[in-house]
This record gives sequence, structure tokens and C-alpha cells, in this order.
Amino acid sequence: MPTTSSDFRQFLDGVRPAVDHALESAMSPEILVGVPANLREPMAYALLGNGKRVRPALCLLAAEAHGLEAERAMPAALACEMIHAYSLIHDDLPCMDNDELRRGRPTVHVRYSEATAVLAGDALQTLAFQTLAGQSDLALVATQVQALAQAAGAAGMVGGQQLDMDAEGQSPDLAAVLKLHGAKTGALLSTSLYLGAIAAGANPRLWRDYAESVGRLFQITDDIIDATSTTAELGKTAGKDSSAGKATVVAVLGLDGARALAASEIQVALAALEKIAPARRYDELADLPRFLGTRST
Repeated sequence: MPTTSSDFRQFLDGVRPAVDHALESAMSPEILVGVPANLREPMAYALLGNGKRVRPALCLLAAEAHGLEAERAMPAALACEMIHAYSLIHDDLPCMDNDELRRGRPTVHVRYSEATAVLAGDALQTLAFQTLAGQSDLALVATQVQALAQAAGAAGMVGGQQLDMDAEGQSPDLAAVLKLHGAKTGALLSTSLYLGAIAAGANPRLWRDYAESVGRLFQITDDIIDATSTTAELGKTAGKDSSAGKATVVAVLGLDGARALAASEIQVALAALEKIAPARRYDELADLPRFLGTRST
């Protein structure tokens, strides 16, 4: 099913130039005052590479769904992408997944050095919270910082990475795989939507079922793509999950089972969307699960 004409793809393509411009501004020497050039360069290399910008788009989409202008949710959108970029740097390190390719280019530790990669990831992580803290609404800052810290920290993305390493070479059941994916990948995706809703003054709990379903769907499809695509198509080493003995949905259910689960999850997400009753952007939100469930990269 082609995605080039989908409602969410059009939204993603529409907001990406503004997101990219804001990210470039965040990496400028005028903003990163006092940051050594030898650190700023790898930070920019990781953050400004050819990313899809799905997480900032989700943040802006949720904000617009509640009637907020996207620009007012941009700090949260940038913070999500900074956390994502930091996580990729650290995931690729030799002590983690030991990857040499990311987005079709050498990973940060290959392009620079392992030590510099660690520091660039650390710097992007803290810059995400600095970006949120720069907003004038202190109550908004406190709520968003707490939500992002929860998603990115020991009970979220970092904890999920630990579960992922613990499961290598094991035979976890589907519930265990979905739990670790929900933390490692799903937590930040879900919170991207929550942060946009929070920026608009809406209750993020309204988004929980839909957001968690979207997070599961993203990783189920990621597992399928890793098993079926080439390195050239992915921009990273294909088949790495299987060769590393990673816990994936494909490993548990097989390709046909994983595809069936993705199709079922699309329907779960669409049913959950009806509970939100967004004022705007319904078509894009309804298309998002289909977009994620049929993407090829």
C-alpha cells in the first residue's frame, strides 16, 4: 500500500521543513554558546541527519488536534527529536548494538570516536530539557519535563534498552517482547503525542490508548522491516536483530504472524482514536496507524 499520498505523510512532509529549520537553529553557535566545536559538530551530525522526524510530527499533530498552532508546540517537538537522536547514538555504540551505519552514513562513534559519541549523546539529552525549560510558561515546563523524563529514563527508554540486552539469545514470549518494546521505543513515541496535547492544555490521558497502540505498531513494523529489507533500503545494517539474537515480534510469531499482529493493531489504534474526539486533524490521526503499519523504511 503506497504511503506517498496518505494524510499523515502529507502532514509529515508539510511540517518537516519547519522542524528541520528549528533543529538547525538549535545547533547554531549562537545558541550553543561555549560548546566546543569538536562536540557541537557530532551533535549536529546526529541531530540533523536524514531522519524522518516522526516524533516531532506526532507532537505537532497532537497539539493541532486540540486547536493549538504548531509553532507553540515546537520546543516540545524539538526536545523529542533530541532525545531520539541521543538514543540512536548510544544504541549504536560498540557496548550496545555495535552498529556502523545509521541513516545511510557512518554512526557517530565511527565518524568521530567512541568517547565523543558518548559525550554528544549526553549533550543532546540535556539539551532536550534545556529546550523545554526555555519556555515562558513554567507550569507547562514542569509538566512536560516530567513527562519526557519519565519516557526517556529508567522506567522508559533506558529501562527498555536494559530489557532488550537482557533478552538477547533468550526466548521471551510475546508479552515480554511487547513490554520491552513499549519501553525502549513506544514510550518516546507515545510521549511525543502527550507533549503536544499538554502544550495545547489538553489532558494527555485521553491519548493513552491510541498513543500506546501507535508505539506498539511502530516497533512491530520495525521488526518486519529489519527482517525483509536490505541495508541499502534501511540505511543501517539489515538483519541485525536476527543475527544478534534480539527479542522481536518476528522471532516470536514469524513474518506472517507479525504482519497479522500489525493489521490487528491498526484497528486497535483506530478504535482508540474515537475516544479522543479531536477537534482537528482527524484524518491525519486516522491515517497514522495505516502509515506506520505499511511503511517500508
